[in-house]
Amino acid sequence: MTQPWQADQGAGDAPWGEQHRDDPTRVAIGAPGGPGGQPPRDGAGEGGGRRLRRPHRRRAEAGQETGLTSGMQSDLPSWLQERGEGVAPARRLLSLSVAGFSGLLGLALILGAYMVPGSYAFVVLAVQVLFVLAWTVTIRPAGPRIVAGVALAAAAGSDLAASLPQHASLAPLGLIMVAAVGAAVGGQLLRRSPRPRVTESLGSTLIVVIGVICFAMLIVLSRHAPGTPAIVACLVAAGVALVVARLTDTVLPSPRTSPQVPRGSIGVVLGAMAGTVAASIMGSVLSGLHPPRAAIVGLATALVAVLADLAVSYAEVSRELDGGQPALWIARHLQGPLGGFALASPVAYVLSVMVLVTNLN
Repeated sequence: MTQPWQADQGAGDAPWGEQHRDDPTRVAIGAPGGPGGQPPRDGAGEGGGRRLRRPHRRRAEAGQETGLTSGMQSDLPSWLQERGEGVAPARRLLSLSVAGFSGLLGLALILGAYMVPGSYAFVVLAVQVLFVLAWTVTIRPAGPRIVAGVALAAAAGSDLAASLPQHASLAPLGLIMVAAVGAAVGGQLLRRSPRPRVTESLGSTLIVVIGVICFAMLIVLSRHAPGTPAIVACLVAAGVALVVARLTDTVLPSPRTSPQVPRGSIGVVLGAMAGTVAASIMGSVLSGLHPPRAAIVGLATALVAVLADLAVSYAEVSRELDGGQPALWIARHLQGPLGGFALASPVAYVLSVMVLVTNLN
């Protein structure tokens, strides 16, 4: 039977296939892998290797094959094995303990808002002292006594500035912050020369001072007429978010946000959702609040709280990977909830004024 490529072949001429047998760029029509032909069969690969038919049908043989021959292996598995870190074990009992502390801390800040006017400052001051001690011990700045002393003075001054003026305002808190930064610079100048890590110490002081002043904003908010219900709705959202996120880590510690960080992604999402629902319920129960607006404010407050807690976990693991000595264990584990409530406080104040309570005065 005459093949198509032999139709015009003259006498004495070699067949088309023989003419181009040595040409690697030519593929006969109907040949395997050529136009109109069949897919390459097993054993047709270069070098005697096994050519897999389709990409989605490839199978791993002797490691990770690149597709054509068993000798061509990818370096990705070995690279991941060299670069990958071990997955941090889930610490369920620790997550349960931190969840309990988060609930107690939120309960103290919420119930304190219903105390005798003026006494809320004492509750906030106790939380501020705990915040200063936990954060100073954990971050270990240069000149820790200066950092802790300036932060404690700023805590006392901010509480007085929020409680004593006749008209509640955030302006005195700004003045306290400026004075605290000046005191921190002066304290660094009093250190003996040489003064190592001065910039780091000033940054640590600023972080801790901002944290204590954020707590003082709750005192300013409580002095306004409908401020107490707003505090309750926002702090309930933050507290529920932190508790649910930590409790979820005891049951569903994976998938992880990072292999080295023993925190689960599901806990962060469920915490933010639970905080939103809790704020919406508070908005429907407490007078002067609207459930839709309370849900919006609760979502923002809960999200800030759980992300701050998660960021503290990342910072702790980063210090360990850098070879730093771990701080006192109780201070490390109190740092996350304290940081979450500290950052949730200014969010609660701003959103209460702008969204939650329109007639704040």
